[in-house]
Amino acid sequence: MSTAPRILGGRYEVGELIGRGGMAEVHAGHDTRLGRSVAIKILRSDLARDPSFLQRFRREAQSSAGLNHANIVAVYDSGEDTFVEAGGGTVDIPYIVMEYVDGQTLREILNDEKKLSSDEACRVTMGILSALEYSHSKGIVHRDIKPGNVMVTRGGNIKVMDFGIARALADVGATMTSAQAVVGTARYLSPEQAQGESVDPRTDLYSAGCVLFELLTGRAPFVGEPVSLVYQHIGEQPQPPSLYEHSVSPELDAVVLHSLEKKRDARYQSAGEFRSDVLAARSGQEISAAALASTQAAGDSTEVVNYTRRGAALAAPTTRRNSTSVTSRSVRAAVCGLSPSSRPSPPSSASATSS
Repeated sequence: MSTAPRILGGRYEVGELIGRGGMAEVHAGHDTRLGRSVAIKILRSDLARDPSFLQRFRREAQSSAGLNHANIVAVYDSGEDTFVEAGGGTVDIPYIVMEYVDGQTLREILNDEKKLSSDEACRVTMGILSALEYSHSKGIVHRDIKPGNVMVTRGGNIKVMDFGIARALADVGATMTSAQAVVGTARYLSPEQAQGESVDPRTDLYSAGCVLFELLTGRAPFVGEPVSLVYQHIGEQPQPPSLYEHSVSPELDAVVLHSLEKKRDARYQSAGEFRSDVLAARSGQEISAAALASTQAAGDSTEVVNYTRRGAALAAPTTRRNSTSVTSRSVRAAVCGLSPSSRPSPPSSASATSS
């Protein structure tokens, strides 16, 4: 006995499940009106009565709908579907209709290949930064840039997706949820997010720097459990990528280290600046003075150093100026979603995840 396909909004035919996240499922779909393939993101029914998840899901639809860029997964439509529960009750389930992307996430690619060549890592990062440059120009900060939120199409195009925790720059509490928990993914969390401070475009650039580091080396700049990662993002200085992958050039070392500066005023100030330096490093041209200064602050005052060619650097941790002192109180505060200056409350689980 055949079952009629589920239809949303009178036009979107729901197909096979192609992805699953923390709050939603993604299905292949078909727009019967326009005759095109789409992806349909549907909030999980067990979360549909939770106001915080409803707000986050609707915010994603609102944030993404106004973004029209080649490096951002397009959102075509959104709506709600009435779901009948086992007991006979009904609940409205929101959904988002998106561009169907035929490809893999960066996370899937890294799981298979472990790392990318420097040239390919730069190309992918430039695509991410192009998307961020555009979203930032529209006043939207993504807040969760990570390999799992970047698609690579079969043709090699880069597509940033999942603006589920994105916020407008005008939103003064943009790092916090209503429950006052840290928002983001622990491996790619900026120091300001970890400390519960407000976000701005430079927050995304730090996360993009973490992604570039992983693309080059096969590992994130910091590793450990979520609480340990929060501590490291706030107070420990990253090693240069070439420490883990000898083929990384001194220029790329400098670019990555500059993107991972703890203080926002010390790192890249725009996605355009970051992308220009990635392009320069990729093509063997001169990078910005600001990026050079970040590397010089790592221990050499005259030139960019390829740390893998210095035996001492392999044996000793890098010492950098302006290092941040971190106490156990500030770590507890970060995990609880408070700024270090706030009175700490008993530790609670963070929304930051380790994947």
